Amino acid sequence: MMSKKTGTDWKRLAKVDDANIDTSEVPELGADFFANAELHLPPKQAVTMRLDADVLAWFKEQGAGYQTRINKLLRAYMVAQQRRGSR
Repeated sequence: MMSKKTGTDWKRLAKVDDANIDTSEVPELGADFFANAELHLPPKQAVTMRLDADVLAWFKEQGAGYQTRINKLLRAYMVAQQRRGSR
């Protein structure tokens, strides 16, 4: 998630054909890289939380993955607070 505006013209960039993108300064990642690559995600921890019934119902209405969406929102809030220097 990007928190700061950039000077990038994203709409114009989205229209650029991949063949016209200069990747000369980007090294190719070979099979060795992907054979040895590891994905590290923060560990999950089961918790018991009390949420307002209507809040939980709204998230559940959004379908499968509601716990993941709640986690993403909490993470975004955490990161914003860390950037502000608050805890």
